[in-house]
Amino acid sequence: MSNRIRRSAVAGAVAATLGALPAGAALADVPNVATDIAPVHGLVARVMDGLGTPDLVVRPGASPHGYAMRPSEARALAEADVVFWVGPELEPWLAESIGSLAGDAVQVELLDAPGTEQLAFREGATFEPHDHGEDAHDHAADEHGHDHMAEEHEHDHTEAEHDHASEADAHEDHDPAADHGAHEDDHGHAAEHHHSHEGIDPHAWLDPENGKAWLDAIAAELARLDPENAGAYRANAEAGKTEIDATTDELRSQLAPVQDMKFVVFHDAYQYFETRFDIHAAGAVSIGDASDPGPARIEEIREKVQELGVTCVFSEPQFNQAIVNTVLDGTGGHSGVIDPLGTGLSTGPGFYPALLREVGAELVACGQ
Repeated sequence: MSNRIRRSAVAGAVAATLGALPAGAALADVPNVATDIAPVHGLVARVMDGLGTPDLVVRPGASPHGYAMRPSEARALAEADVVFWVGPELEPWLAESIGSLAGDAVQVELLDAPGTEQLAFREGATFEPHDHGEDAHDHAADEHGHDHMAEEHEHDHTEAEHDHASEADAHEDHDPAADHGAHEDDHGHAAEHHHSHEGIDPHAWLDPENGKAWLDAIAAELARLDPENAGAYRANAEAGKTEIDATTDELRSQLAPVQDMKFVVFHDAYQYFETRFDIHAAGAVSIGDASDPGPARIEEIREKVQELGVTCVFSEPQFNQAIVNTVLDGTGGHSGVIDPLGTGLSTGPGFYPALLREVGAELVACGQ
């Protein structure tokens, strides 16, 4: 491809590296790969294990819904041969960045990948019991895999989301590519992006079956782009699926004692995990992960916590713990911390199973 950086090494380095590669793997012509969030990066890293390392665009701990890229992250997009990302349902801003910085790159929207189970967003501060049978999973309805039922219920409220660039950005060398990708205004703030909380819930990576489907989609695309290493990509994907199956079995056993736990999450990002393991939140403190809830919503959640005897209210590491404390005040419940992005986990081929285990462990710990 036009922007591919061909990898080469001196003879000694090649000899040292080849011993660590899977049988049949090669160093030459491995695509440059960019990924959006850490869970996707972990899945791609598993497929590329022994062949190369993908770049991560959205730094750990930041909201993917609205984001200002660092120059190095914009550069990773500009140099990419292929971009794996969840899709515009999660990151509407990234579509524009990919178009301007990685126009020649292949784009793979994993929310549309074959075999991906899709769920509609739940509505309101408290979640009413709902059927998890045939209506629970919304499969692709058009050629892009989107269910356009949401278009019939176009919402009147969206969130203006601001993600501030890290102070560390000021110390990075200026890169012209970042001028097109950072989306910053004159004050250094990320431009506003609107993220819908109706329609398809994009937090689909927290269903381990979706993780397996995404491994297959990633391997298929990399094998197409790099046929010389196709066997290695596919073998890595199969090994990754085996690891996910083992993790799923562990979690079913670990979560069994807290199956009936009543809990509330900070924002509605966990229903794919809940549905897969049949453990369900009673509500969400905030409509999203980029805005604080108003007094009426907090009061509604407090009433639900008291009515149901909620055991645990979960915050997330990057958000205001004081809001959760307000919800819990006088209820007898306690708080926990849970993170759909796995902030703090080591990136790499083992990230995705570790993320699933961490989410499960936090649920178990808060329910005991």
